[in-house]
Amino acid sequence: MRVLSGIQPSGSLHLGNFFGMMKKMIDYQEHEDLFCFIANYHAMTSLSDGKVLAKGTLEAAANFLALGLDPEKSTFWVQSDLQEVQELSWILSNFTPMGLLERCHSYKDKVAQGIKPNHGLFAYPVLMTADILLFQSDKVPVGKDQKQHLEVARDIAIKYNNEYGDVFTLPEPEIDENVATVPGLDGRKMSKSYGNTIDLFLEEKALRKQIMRIVTDSTPPEEPKNPETCNLFQIYRLFLDKGQLAELRTRYETPGLRYGDVKQELFETTRDFFAPYAEKRKALLDDPDGLRKILAMGAEKARYAATKTMRKVRKKGGLAY
Repeated sequence: MRVLSGIQPSGSLHLGNFFGMMKKMIDYQEHEDLFCFIANYHAMTSLSDGKVLAKGTLEAAANFLALGLDPEKSTFWVQSDLQEVQELSWILSNFTPMGLLERCHSYKDKVAQGIKPNHGLFAYPVLMTADILLFQSDKVPVGKDQKQHLEVARDIAIKYNNEYGDVFTLPEPEIDENVATVPGLDGRKMSKSYGNTIDLFLEEKALRKQIMRIVTDSTPPEEPKNPETCNLFQIYRLFLDKGQLAELRTRYETPGLRYGDVKQELFETTRDFFAPYAEKRKALLDDPDGLRKILAMGAEKARYAATKTMRKVRKKGGLAY
């Protein structure tokens, strides 16, 4: 089964990126045909500084590799290294009803957040569809906020297949309800847009400062606390196995727990968990040419699959003559 997903190189990584998508993708490489890419075309909808985008692309690649993605076990590349995705995006645009895009919540939400409306932002779901269909993806792990875009991809694929036959595999979204939406410092979805993230690879002082900002209620230490409504608990649980989670839950339900103590524990857990990855990340970034070589090899593997799809698409659409 082919599994595909990507991540934008727009800013530093946070716990939501790691637990919401990256960890799952890294785990997939052990037993599935994993395709994973850096979505730098998508990042252009909100980032226009070329130097920042180029730097962020290499950093995103180093982050993924440092966290455990193995280029020998997976196909890992940068989106812009494959021109085929833009060709397919244009072709699929001709099978995309305007109403389908006008109903997408993501466009409206981003405009409401102050992102400048433009065609790239509006047509984002079509490019995402091309990313998915180009590689005949069976499964696409996504957060709840991207579920609608997967539905758009399926609608476009069905419309195209109705015209030309079974050209594209219909992708299925996979949403892990336990980590589909990782909460941020304020309880909303963890997002750079909200300024409520716990970032990876921070210096200790900065990391501790972020974690200490997690919003909690005013329940005094001498009273039991409800873990289900506690933002701090929901973040901490991401690091814990079943036994550790049960122990933390018991502490919450027993008088005497102080939120400040739990925040300190979360800080130490986060720091220690990512420390080994930070060392590997630094080594990768210190050798940018070696990093580019890894990405170039991944692009060649991805191009082989993309070419097979585009050969069929071009023939069906009359572009091969």
